[in-house]
Amino acid sequence: MINPQSYLNVADNSGARKLMCIRVLKGQSQIGHIGDIIIAVVKDAIPNMPLKKSDVVRAVIVRTSQGVRRENGMTIRFDDNAAVVINKEGNPRGTRVFGPIARELRERNFTKIVSLAPEVV
Repeated sequence: MINPQSYLNVADNSGARKLMCIRVLKGQSQIGHIGDIIIAVVKDAIPNMPLKKSDVVRAVIVRTSQGVRRENGMTIRFDDNAAVVINKEGNPRGTRVFGPIARELRERNFTKIVSLAPEVV
């Protein structure tokens, strides 16, 4: 459950470390779940990388602390809130993805992120 002003870790090597959600891009609700695209601002960045502090970026939520209920009755929950920085076409800006990724991203057509992930749960 990601609201505006929520902080997220970055799960790729694009150069950003922390993001703050500005807006959730979807219908009526302003609450983001796994697979939703958000507009975020970079709050912490690695030096000498393409993304700098205060850059406004698009990202897709890949992990949330709030549990996600699946159709088979199982609930999946992660330790942190994390996102992957993407471009306008929906491809990741980094070349690696760190940590486990939820299977719901495959249903949302983020297959490039799923293929880069070390583990899909």
